[in-house]
Amino acid sequence: MKRLLMLVALLFSAATLMAQNNPYIALVGVVDTANGVALSAPTTTLTVDIEAECERTICGPYARYAQKLLGVRAPLTDKVEWRVKRAAIGLADASSFVQQPFEAAPTMQFSYADAVEDFSMIQPDKSSTSATTLEDAALMAANSIFSLRRHRTELITGEAGENVFGEGLKSALEEIARQEQALLELFLGKRTVRSEVRRFVLSPESTKQQYVVCRLSAVDGIVPSSDLTGDMVVLQITPAENVASPVPEAGVKETATTTALVANRATCTLLASGEEVAREVLPIFAFGRYIQVALPKRK
Repeated sequence: MKRLLMLVALLFSAATLMAQNNPYIALVGVVDTANGVALSAPTTTLTVDIEAECERTICGPYARYAQKLLGVRAPLTDKVEWRVKRAAIGLADASSFVQQPFEAAPTMQFSYADAVEDFSMIQPDKSSTSATTLEDAALMAANSIFSLRRHRTELITGEAGENVFGEGLKSALEEIARQEQALLELFLGKRTVRSEVRRFVLSPESTKQQYVVCRLSAVDGIVPSSDLTGDMVVLQITPAENVASPVPEAGVKETATTTALVANRATCTLLASGEEVAREVLPIFAFGRYIQVALPKRK
């Protein structure tokens, strides 16, 4: 009983209530606070954090010869693909629930080149006036790759000479790896992966349980919900059937009462292109119910 009285006293201490910003129950109407009279109209504000990841593939100029000359398959077309990597749903209006948007993952470039679009092309034979076909150039690149691999093996096994060791050996192996990577890119292409994080804020309404938070464009990534070129990222809210009060409700014999709004626990599901990417159960005032609670008696 003593514990219940303490809960009620805390609930109707307006200064304490507004400082804590209780996400489960709040006074409704005119409230007498330490700073004067205020109008209380409790609402719930949700935050939706989305990290979208972009994977970009650039086809190599010798891609069609990769399987024939190197025995591996390579992408034959350029491609840009966006997807939702992760997402989070939380409360923005409760101090104990405040979230910091997570940081985007660093950009990963699977290439030694400074510019993704640039490839180190095989130079034509300056001693010959005949034109080099694309297949001949690809064959030259493949032979250079195999030659570099033989040289690396000779350095590691010591067949290249006894004077290559220590930092010299390390530098030689690094240079061979750099040249090999540049040649392999001519066949296998280049790939970069980058991500961006966006936070969206919304307040649910009692008459609406589905919200288009944003859209995900195959070319531009996260775009506004008004941009019809992207797939919808939808927040679905499903309130519980029964709203349980965290404090006792006033009986019929109570004369000194006040109105409070109890938030309903609702399942919030975020869908991107029809697939679930996040789910949380949160208290939401828009789907709650009003109750009468007895005021504590003053001595």
